[in-house]
Amino acid sequence: MKKLLMEKTSWLLLVILVLVLLVGAEGRKSRILDESSSYDLEYKAISCRAHSASITDFGGVGDGKTLNTKAFQEAVNQLSQYASDGGSQLIVPAGQWLTGSFNLTSHFTLFLQKDAVLLASQEINEWAVIDPLPSYGHGRDAAGGRYISLLFGTNLTDVIITGENGTIDGQGELWWQKFHSKKLKYTRPYLIELMHSDNIQISDLTLVNSPSWNIHPVYSSNIIIQGITILAPVKSPNTDGINPDSCTNVRLEDNYIVSGDDCVAVKSGWDEYGIKYGMPTSQLVIRRLTCISPYSAAIALGSEMSGGIQDVRAEDITAINTESGVRIKTAVGRGGFVKDVYVKGMTLHTMKWVFWMTGNYGSHADTHWDPNALPEIKGINYRDVVAENVSMAARLEGISGDPFTGICMSNVTISMAKKAKKYPWTCTDIEGITSGVQPPPCQLLPDQGPEKSEMCDFPTESLPIDNIEMQRCSYRLNY
Repeated sequence: MKKLLMEKTSWLLLVILVLVLLVGAEGRKSRILDESSSYDLEYKAISCRAHSASITDFGGVGDGKTLNTKAFQEAVNQLSQYASDGGSQLIVPAGQWLTGSFNLTSHFTLFLQKDAVLLASQEINEWAVIDPLPSYGHGRDAAGGRYISLLFGTNLTDVIITGENGTIDGQGELWWQKFHSKKLKYTRPYLIELMHSDNIQISDLTLVNSPSWNIHPVYSSNIIIQGITILAPVKSPNTDGINPDSCTNVRLEDNYIVSGDDCVAVKSGWDEYGIKYGMPTSQLVIRRLTCISPYSAAIALGSEMSGGIQDVRAEDITAINTESGVRIKTAVGRGGFVKDVYVKGMTLHTMKWVFWMTGNYGSHADTHWDPNALPEIKGINYRDVVAENVSMAARLEGISGDPFTGICMSNVTISMAKKAKKYPWTCTDIEGITSGVQPPPCQLLPDQGPEKSEMCDFPTESLPIDNIEMQRCSYRLNY
């Protein structure tokens, strides 16, 4: 009798356990699918989602100590089942969420609420090593592979990373020390990298202390990056802000960047690898950028530009205590082209150079670069520029036998610093014209007279990316 009672009790406990598991699973499912709650969430996005979940539904703990990599990846994997059913979003509430790298999915939104912080793990084994980019040939910090980015995705469509100015903290000091001490076996990770993807939105976030580049869309199209704040120590190595790389139809708007490198760097591959891959960056618009970068440019074109850069439009650019405004970086061996560049409305305070073009930027992917691969630089237009406290107006250095042509500058007023260089302009191997430029430019940029102060082109027709309108997404959530 006692044995029979024990068997019945065991079966009863087993039944109760199964029921608890089923109820728990159903509860999790209902939390993912049910949008009725007391919390109102509204934001603008290229797509709204039919399903929502919180990282806490997957065991996430926001105490800054618990590692949440598995929780984030499980959440993304489970939510991916709704890609064909209206898409899904993962809410990250206030807290400090320690995590290693995890992959995103299509028709998906990662939303960081106010006071939510993603903390990048400093455990190296949390960062997988992946192949170098084919248009680069090998890593930038070291030959061979590269550490995967914190937020990563490839071959995706309709991906949104946004929030209520939540934060992604790369905790980059460890990586910067390894870089300076030359202890890196692979190239440092970025904070966000999306490859071979389409319809991307990254908005309304703060990114701090990236190990290297912050945002890197590559081989992708139809990209909107707006309302982003990026902060890094101004002496941190290679902490570029936003680097569109072999991308088409890109809109960067209302971004504020303090960086140890270029605030925006436009790229398309490195030397023979970029030439072979042959994928340019084109149809890029940059509006209302504010940059602080004492050792680099507000906007750089290159130096990895071997696949080509074309149709870049920048307007309403503010730079403070920054090395240069819009800089072109290239070299013999790069090949490719930079052409049809239009800059309108730059306000610059405390600059080393206003205009800087470099044809001897020496770094190469390896020793196999082609000395006959000369870059084509032409059709570079600047207008409506005001700069003050400037050390040197321009340093324009083309390539002997391969001059930079079609340079146009109009309506430019530069106030020199008290300890400015004796000669404000240095020009070699360039061709172009100017109008209404002060101080007077070099002889290779002859003045066409004040009546032509608006002669430099700036397109009036919009790019396709400007036709993409944001939707207002509204949710009632119980988080």
